Amino acid sequence: MADGGSPRARALLQQCVHARLQVRPPDGDAAAQWVQVQRGLLIYVCFFKGADKELLPKMVNTLLNVKLSETENGKHVSILDLPGDVLIIPQATLGGRVKGRNMQYHSNSGKEEGSALYSQFVCLCEKELAANSKCAEAGVVVQHGTYGNRQVLQLDTHGPYTHLIEF
Repeated sequence: MADGGSPRARALLQQCVHARLQVRPPDGDAAAQWVQVQRGLLIYVCFFKGADKELLPKMVNTLLNVKLSETENGKHVSILDLPGDVLIIPQATLGGRVKGRNMQYHSNSGKEEGSALYSQFVCLCEKELAANSKCAEAGVVVQHGTYGNRQVLQLDTHGPYTHLIEF
């Protein structure tokens, strides 16, 4: 966490059986574009003011190695050890605070900074899964949403089972 104890990034992890994310809405004659993953992990991510690229390796290491995924025998393992797919979704609303009856997002990073951090975060996740022999053998995929766009998510899960992690 940054000086004063305020977070520089927030991630929400959620298990899925299958997930489908619209990355581009339909436009004129062009159909909507979607990405999808099978069993695995959704990572919703939000960057705050003060976040920098030095934070990213720690985030990726923590998120991909935390033991949340359940095997057939009930043991909890990381998404790398499962192995499973990963869907990364930019989620600026994770940075919201209630003020009166409205939500405010003043602590979020600026759009350009956030977009750059998000792109680097996605690349680091892709590299980490590609370098993992279990994931490579299983053919796991890393998919990601489009930063700055509202996106439609279709999700099948065995229960919400969400975890919030701050950095």
